[in-house]
Amino acid sequence: MTTPTPAITFGTPLTANATKVMLLGSGELGKEVLIALQRLGVETIAVDRYDNAPGQQVAHHARTITMSDPEQLKALIEAEKPLLVVPEIEAIATPMLEALEAAGTVRVVPTARAARLTMDREGIRRLAAETLGLPTSPYQFCDSLAELQAAVDGVDGKPGIGYPCVVKPVMSSSGKGQSKIDGPADVQKAWDYAMAGGRVSHGRVIVEGFIDFDYEITQLTVRARGADGSIETHFCDPIGHIQVSGDYVESWQPHPMPIAALELSRQIAKAVTDNLGLGHDGQPGGLGLFGVELFVKGDQVWFSEVSPRPHDTGLVTLTTQVQSEFELHARAILGLPVNTALRSPGASAVIYGGVEAQGIVFDGVAEALRVPNTDIRLFGKPESFTKRRMGVALAFDADVEVARSNAKLAASKVKPRAV
Repeated sequence: MTTPTPAITFGTPLTANATKVMLLGSGELGKEVLIALQRLGVETIAVDRYDNAPGQQVAHHARTITMSDPEQLKALIEAEKPLLVVPEIEAIATPMLEALEAAGTVRVVPTARAARLTMDREGIRRLAAETLGLPTSPYQFCDSLAELQAAVDGVDGKPGIGYPCVVKPVMSSSGKGQSKIDGPADVQKAWDYAMAGGRVSHGRVIVEGFIDFDYEITQLTVRARGADGSIETHFCDPIGHIQVSGDYVESWQPHPMPIAALELSRQIAKAVTDNLGLGHDGQPGGLGLFGVELFVKGDQVWFSEVSPRPHDTGLVTLTTQVQSEFELHARAILGLPVNTALRSPGASAVIYGGVEAQGIVFDGVAEALRVPNTDIRLFGKPESFTKRRMGVALAFDADVEVARSNAKLAASKVKPRAV
């Protein structure tokens, strides 16, 4: 029988009785989680690999380390003594997190095991397809260009994945290094692009058969404590999104779906998150919000990926939900009640940097906010790249298509500029 986790007592920040939470990764998603935690009186520690990351600008404490270095990570956690450690990116020394969690040094959100399994595409794909038996695209893992070619074309009379297919580094973020292969001439280019785009350069990719889906969704799924202390699973309305080269460019909520497909999506999401909620002791204590990505065609649903944290497509919830995905994550990990109700249909559209420069400025913000029912988030990233996500436009409307149009219009009016 599971022993309920004791309720958290909320202290006062910057005092001896503070309730301290450490985020590992402090980009735009982490920034919103930190803000949600601070509204609940939590003392926050924002950790990133570079100084002045978006989350570090709003946290009580900013720390810059190489999070993939186990000794640096261990030293920081032991020095700061947070109640919770919340991984917000993949490139973390997860074996050290597992060791610290097993020793009782810290609680990892949702669990250190989940952080390890989802830090690369291999762990989570093998869990979903091979352990849980969930429907996925056909796939193979490859360690060289020759292996990739053989996986696509087949070898020794065995059929390969075939064309078209998709190649991704086993570890990357926001679609970096991901490309579609339409024919033999694309294989070399896809391999080179994956090697350049991987978060950690270790020469391993996943090649996936291309699914002829109608659309893809993000099913935000929350594991939170019920009134009796048991863990309950909650679902947000499905989020539709468009990706270019694996990188989200717009999202909207709710996305219309057949009832059968919606129910199957939630069954798949619950199966994955129930497993990721298991700790090193086999107990289902993992709490928090998960972003489960799914392909849908008619009533058929395939599992794609999962993040044990807020999802970039879920930025739309800042304008659509009673509690955004960031507030849901903060409340769930602290053992508090959650509310996944939709407030209004809405949409989001990405604002790209457009230039390669540091300390850029943004023109057109006032014009963007004159578009009806819109809002803007500028993330405060210290360095801009042409295709780096520097902000997002949000819009709500009773008609989701009107919201989509307004979000894109507002985003187009914001003009980043080097100075």
